[in-house]
Order: sequence, then structure tokens, then C-alpha cells
Amino acid sequence: MLQRFIVQCLKVLCWFIGHIPLGFALWSGRVLGRLGFYLDKKHSMITINNLAASFKDEKTSNHINSIAKKVFENLGMNLMEFFRLPWLKKEDLTGYVETEGFGNFERACNKGKGVIFLTGHFGNWELMAMFYALKGYPVDIVVRDLDSPIVDEFVRWVRAMAGNRIISKGRSMRELIRTLSRGGIAGVLLDQNVTWSEGVFVYFFDRLACTNKGTALLAAASGAAVVPTFIVRHENRHKVIIGEEIVIKTTANRAADQLENTALFTKVIEDFIRQYPDQWFWLHQRWKSRPENDPNKGTEKAAMIQSK
Repeated sequence: MLQRFIVQCLKVLCWFIGHIPLGFALWSGRVLGRLGFYLDKKHSMITINNLAASFKDEKTSNHINSIAKKVFENLGMNLMEFFRLPWLKKEDLTGYVETEGFGNFERACNKGKGVIFLTGHFGNWELMAMFYALKGYPVDIVVRDLDSPIVDEFVRWVRAMAGNRIISKGRSMRELIRTLSRGGIAGVLLDQNVTWSEGVFVYFFDRLACTNKGTALLAAASGAAVVPTFIVRHENRHKVIIGEEIVIKTTANRAADQLENTALFTKVIEDFIRQYPDQWFWLHQRWKSRPENDPNKGTEKAAMIQSK
């Protein structure tokens, strides 16, 4: 009963914040993000260290600090826009969210085997999911259950308002195969660290990163088209950029295919981040899992490693 009451209070708060004029909401988000950068020392240092290790001699320390601040500002704006999502209508997208490469998505859909969206925590990824639903293409989104049941229920309510379906990570494979077999769409964010048992080690910004092999497994099992899609923020507007279908490798060696396709997917994400480094979620400890810590190292169950 108490949980339900708190969730309802959050929805009321969401309504009030969601109806603040967009310009003021985004300005407030930038301020919140900048405050977060200075107050949350732990995550600001993770962000700076990740950027410094990823770009090495490519960017100066001043440039790294500038990007890190913009990362936090983008997240602050994302937060303010998140409260607007339940009230967003299709007509609101005009002048707010534009697209590039929508024909790539349509061609993939027309194959009739479903579409797997390859994406990451980039730009305002929550808005991108809402965009597709409002356009008439609801997505099955794989998420990790949040630690707080109250927050989890509220966030799921927001995400599903336009028709998207939220699927918990632990039971996603069977559900997604069923969706794809009906010609539906699955959304997978493939830019987070996983444990050695869930993934394979592939290079991401010249460092081995344990990456979920589920997308490669899903693509091979379903025959669905894998289409990269990202959303880029331009001031108060956004652009959804849809790339060409990724041709995956399918041979008799399934393990090798998983590794190679996961490496390919990761390279697509990295290339996009390099274009817009201030819009990726650098706060995450992407390289936390290490191959040398794999307890099954040297056995047939060892996590595979992608060599350069």
C-alpha cells in the first residue's frame, strides 16, 4: 500500500516537472548536471579517467575535463526530459526529434524477420525508445531491474507509456525470440560491463571489455536484422540516426561467430562515441571485468578474447 502511494506521488511530481517549458527544463538540467559533476566526485573521476584512458594522446586534459562536464550536463537534461516522456505525443516530435537514415530501418522491417536495434546509453536513449513507439514501432526493451522496487515501478511506467514493452534482463532471450518471430523489434543496449560468465572480451577503445554475447546469440537464433540506431542531442533538439543493417557472420563455429559479431557490434558503438564523445555514459565502469580474473581461465568454459 505504501509503495503504491509513493509511486502515485512520483507520477504527480512527474506531471508537474513534465509540464515545465522545455527551454527552462533543459537549462535546469544543465545546471543540475554541472552541480553533479562537482559534487559527485566519485563518478566525475570515473568519467575523467575513462576519457583519459580512451583518448590518451588524442585530447588534452582541459579538453577531457570539458567533455566530462558536458557528459554530466547531458545527463541532467536527460533527467528533466524523462519527466516529459509520459505526456509526449506524436505531434510533439515535429521540430523536436528528426531522423536520418529511416529508410535503413524500413528496409530491415520489410524482411519480415524482426529487427534488433543495436544501441547504447547515448544521447537521450530514453527519448529514442519513446520516439519509435510514437511513430508506431513499439520496442521490446531489455533492462536490468532497479534496486529500488518503487523507483523501478515508476521508471517502467514512464518507459511503457507509449507502448514499449519492458523485459527484465534475466528472462529476455525467449521473450525476444518470440517478438522477433512475429516481425517485432527488440532494443538492446550493448555498452555496459558484464561478468565473464555473461560475455566475451572484445576490444573497446583499445582495451579489452567484457561485452554481453546475448545480442550475437539472439541475431543468430532469430535471423533478425541488426540495425544500429543512436540519438544525438543538438541544443534543444535531437536527431535519431539509423545506420545500415549490420551483416553478421554465421558459420558452423558458433562460438567464433559470437566473438566476432560481438566485436563488430562493439566497434560500431565505439565509432559513434568517437564522433560525439560528450554524449556517452562515461560514468559507468565499462572495463571493470578483467580476463585475468576469469575463474575458468584455461578451461573450455573460459571467456573468449578477441585479438586485434
